Amino acid sequence: MYKSKKFEDLTISDDFMFGIVMRDPKYCKPFLETILNIKISRIEYPEDQKTINLSLDAKSIRLDVYVEDDFDTVYNIEMQNGHHKNLPKRTRYYQGMIDLNLLDKGMDYTQLKQSFVIFVCTFDPFHIGRHVYTFENRCVEDPNLPLNDGTQKIILNTKGIFDDVRPELKRLLNFIDGRQPEDSFTQDLSKAVESAKRNEKWRHDYMTLQMAYDEKYREGLETGIQQGIERGITTSARRMLSSGKYSDSEISEITGLSVEQIQALKNSAK
Repeated sequence: MYKSKKFEDLTISDDFMFGIVMRDPKYCKPFLETILNIKISRIEYPEDQKTINLSLDAKSIRLDVYVEDDFDTVYNIEMQNGHHKNLPKRTRYYQGMIDLNLLDKGMDYTQLKQSFVIFVCTFDPFHIGRHVYTFENRCVEDPNLPLNDGTQKIILNTKGIFDDVRPELKRLLNFIDGRQPEDSFTQDLSKAVESAKRNEKWRHDYMTLQMAYDEKYREGLETGIQQGIERGITTSARRMLSSGKYSDSEISEITGLSVEQIQALKNSAK
């Protein structure tokens, strides 16, 4: 059953709070550097991505974090704290949306930027135990031959059990998983989360978003109940027809279906 989370209970693992904290380059840049083990001179937030898109349309381009560095590399970071069975397809979808967004700006496909799609998961989507799963396109016949299409998908797992990552990345994943900060960077992230909770604008935006989600959930629930009732009525009418004990008018009176609807059920049975 869907239940909204209170604003004061949000942590860095909630995508709304994650998006707020990562708006600040002093947190986003070291976050990327820790994950990728690289140094980034600076990052930029494209103009149309500076504010969090509160759209409820799941098919819209709504990215938790979308930044570019000084070498025109694109980074998309998504926080995932639900067990999505279609996670691989989601990474494909996000990659496609990024490329389409770039091409919409008039770029030729040969100018597509190198991109990283990074999913931070609070669960192990592959049930293997690794902290990091890195994917890139390679030749099936010769795995040593990369496609070099400039894309890479990285899935992080805060529940990893192997000793397979650097200590600083392990401390970051532990913090996202709900543990206390273990170094200066995770302490900074913790302070940023607490600071965001004192921001009335963010509180109002979150409450507005949750109200919209609640309304959409109720509408879906009501629709589901109504559909269930309608299926039950239709099933009852079919059983009454198959028994041969009731006339069309009697079935109509009992179920509330019109005679025309009952006749249609007869025809579909035939």
